[in-house]
Amino acid sequence: MAVRNISTDSPEKRAAGVAASRIVESRMVVGLGTGSTVAYTIKELGRRIREEGLEILGVVTSYQSEMLAIEAGIPLTTLAQHPELDIAIDGVDQIDSRLYAIKGGGAAHTREKIVSSSSKRFVVVADESKTSKQLDKTVPIEVLPFAKTLVVKKIKELGGKPELRSALRKDGPVITDNGNFILDVDFGVINDPENLALQLSSIPGVVEHGIFSNVDELYIGKKDESVEIIRR
Repeated sequence: MAVRNISTDSPEKRAAGVAASRIVESRMVVGLGTGSTVAYTIKELGRRIREEGLEILGVVTSYQSEMLAIEAGIPLTTLAQHPELDIAIDGVDQIDSRLYAIKGGGAAHTREKIVSSSSKRFVVVADESKTSKQLDKTVPIEVLPFAKTLVVKKIKELGGKPELRSALRKDGPVITDNGNFILDVDFGVINDPENLALQLSSIPGVVEHGIFSNVDELYIGKKDESVEIIRR
């Protein structure tokens, strides 16, 4: 089966994704994230399996990453079979100078957080446009449909401006792989991501929010195809 082409080639994303793939070693169990940058990682891991004899198992975070991994020829497993992963590699929507990140543009952040939190080492791949001194992007929040009204009320009390994410090619809201809704919430500049994360997690009906505080390493792809590595 041919590996699906990545729609828009990006030298920066490719540099970061490929560089992160090189730290994967045989006999590792690898968490495979979701998004355009980590797609390069998945594709490169598939090449290494075919051409270098790399022996790994992958745990996917979404239907999209599952299809990419299958097409790349990466053998898959589950967290039930391998509850502790050696490494997880994923993309990011925005990441600040302290390595706090916002994820969830692809509505897969709940599974991404579970997989990354199950890993000994969590590596994020990104291009320079995703870096920022402080987080200020909207925060995706996965919510139980039954709890949407309550969650919206509580988020407004925290100063957030929530908007239900609408699907592009169907009427109604986006439905996650877990069968839930996504609220995209504008909090402005987030000065204290850790505290906001705790407040969001305490709201009944919130399945998971998109603030990540567990990034160990950041691979930033540059326009000249060099890669800057930042470690916590």
